[in-house]
Amino acid sequence: MPTRDEHAVPLMSQDERDEGKPDPIDIEANASAEPTKAQNLDHEYSIPATIKFAWLGTYFIFSLALTLHNKFVLGSFHFPWLLTFLHTSFAAVGTTLMMQLGYFKMSRLGRRENLSLVAFSALFTANIAVSNLSLAMVSVPFYQTMRMLTPMFTIILYRVWYNRGYSAMTYASLLPLVVGAAMTTVGDGEMTFSDAGFLLTILGVVLAAIKTVVTNRFMTGSLALPPVEFLMRMSPLAALQALACATVTGEVSDFLKHMASDEVSLIPTTLTLGGNGFLAFLLNIASFNTNKLAGALTMTVCGNLKQIMTVALGIVMFNVNVDFLNGLGMLVTLGGAAMFSKSELDSKRRKAAAAYKPVNQNPQ
Repeated sequence: MPTRDEHAVPLMSQDERDEGKPDPIDIEANASAEPTKAQNLDHEYSIPATIKFAWLGTYFIFSLALTLHNKFVLGSFHFPWLLTFLHTSFAAVGTTLMMQLGYFKMSRLGRRENLSLVAFSALFTANIAVSNLSLAMVSVPFYQTMRMLTPMFTIILYRVWYNRGYSAMTYASLLPLVVGAAMTTVGDGEMTFSDAGFLLTILGVVLAAIKTVVTNRFMTGSLALPPVEFLMRMSPLAALQALACATVTGEVSDFLKHMASDEVSLIPTTLTLGGNGFLAFLLNIASFNTNKLAGALTMTVCGNLKQIMTVALGIVMFNVNVDFLNGLGMLVTLGGAAMFSKSELDSKRRKAAAAYKPVNQNPQ
């Protein structure tokens, strides 16, 4: 005789049961428990070195290209807020087109996550505002030298906020990276600053470190947003804020007067600005992917190395003269970069060795 269990009728069909399962890209539905702030903190050590170095190389190429374009093509474009608006607008339009073409799909975020993105865009704008304000109060050599401290503040943030430590070699490598980069940038002028300028410059360095770390946590932490999606969500907010700042500071009216003058040719200027915006879009794609795959600390170290590469390109392409101190600083920085790379590779090997569990070949 068949038992009762053999004739049991399921309460829900298979489709109805599937409806109750959370969408794999529904971040709000999947957040069943409060994640720890240190979740997936060492994500960069899980990335193959070839992929990491490929993105680092791509980031360097686009970063140097945009730096040279800004310096030698847009040298007379003295509208920093409008330039930020241009870059973020190109990022917003470009990533939207990528989504329409099917390169990625939007995740579903809750109100808390959307508010976090608004707060991040405000941090992005505040970082630019403080940097622009401090530049008016200190000399350029002093500003560049202080910006070399960003890796130091990044490692302090990780230590204080996330209780994350690094190897002794990583800590040691930061000294030549910071000192060498500072030696490379000095000599272009007098190191002058006011008390307010000094404090604002330090604040700008801290904000730059916070921005880099928070960017990494958005893409590797509990949200784990894809880099292109994160860029698409952040860019329109940052563009609107930059345009508002440009309006308040008078840049918009000054720009319109500049474009209406006889000194400006409309078509070449439009093409130049369009090329600059497209370069910035490519750099943003590379920057966000590199931050996720290589880590926030590596990104700040790359910022110091970019200064060295810019000087080196100036020597080769534009016959820029450097003195002994600048040349020695370049060598010291490269030595620090080699130490940092070795320490990161050693840390990756230690993580892999700790995760490996040998199989018992002779079970009893």
